[in-house]
Amino acid sequence: MDIKNSVVLITGGTGSFGKTMVSSLLEKGCGEIRIFSRDEEKQDAMRSTLTNANVKFYIGDVRHRESVDKAMKGVDLVFHAAALKQVPSCEFFPLEAVATNVIGSANVIDSAIAHDVKSIVCLGTDKAVFPVNAMGMTKALMEKIVQAAGREMSGNGTIVSSVRYGNVMCSRGSVIPLFIKQIKAGMPLTITEPGMTRFMLALSDAIELVYFAFTHAGQGDIFVKKAPACTIQLLADVLLEIFEAENAVKIIGMRHGEKLYETLASAEELRRSEDMGGYFRVRLDTRDLNYAKYFSEGDTKEIEVEDYHSHNTEQLDRDQLREMLLSLPEVRAELPC
Repeated sequence: MDIKNSVVLITGGTGSFGKTMVSSLLEKGCGEIRIFSRDEEKQDAMRSTLTNANVKFYIGDVRHRESVDKAMKGVDLVFHAAALKQVPSCEFFPLEAVATNVIGSANVIDSAIAHDVKSIVCLGTDKAVFPVNAMGMTKALMEKIVQAAGREMSGNGTIVSSVRYGNVMCSRGSVIPLFIKQIKAGMPLTITEPGMTRFMLALSDAIELVYFAFTHAGQGDIFVKKAPACTIQLLADVLLEIFEAENAVKIIGMRHGEKLYETLASAEELRRSEDMGGYFRVRLDTRDLNYAKYFSEGDTKEIEVEDYHSHNTEQLDRDQLREMLLSLPEVRAELPC
């Protein structure tokens, strides 16, 4: 993967992931970075902050194939991050989630293939495994579209793959910035369910996952980043310790479409995955539609594998979580001088 001489397109590039990805690409000497999104205000703010001629901005929407095509010409690599990500809003407006996360993703993938892009990596979520909400269901369908495209390519042309990770700490709309805001305002910390667990992943780790996918991906692969987890109660307690605060804690109950724990890989996926150290590589199921030939054949081995989720992964203790939180520049920036 030659980043230095590449033209890279990032859909949804003004979000938390996009901004960090741009900084990383600039450090690696990327030839040209194209930011594709529909929010001109965020683009203008990003343009003013970066003031870098190697970063180009394209107004458009992944729902509109024509606008995607205009940004895709001459591109080598694509990071597809554009999505509707908020679980409650997707619950109330599921067709909007379908339009962006499913149809929009298909538009980006089809455009990348049509323009002979070398590789496209689509950003997924743990909520796509055993989905119980519209956001997870539409992201699961995005993964199926990735796999279908990879199957059709048969190893030739554009490499189409995806990555899947859990909660990115301090990303926009996530719980850590909310807790910090509540702490500084003297408000109660609103906890949905104390025993709820979530994977804890730094944004820099998510970026490395994408680079790893670009370097190692085959057609239709899904790369899963292994990550530790903690309970929401412990997260609130440690943040109160860090900020030396005594805010009350208010239990508000689980919101629309939430799970008690998140799953990053199912047992079925793990049976056909490759353990690559810090990552699982879930290979494309390459069986065709001629199921008759499988009636008399099968795997005679009984493999006992359980799902990989935030209840059975490594659980962070208080000190480990404190160290992880203090390593985040977003948390340190909020601490009193």
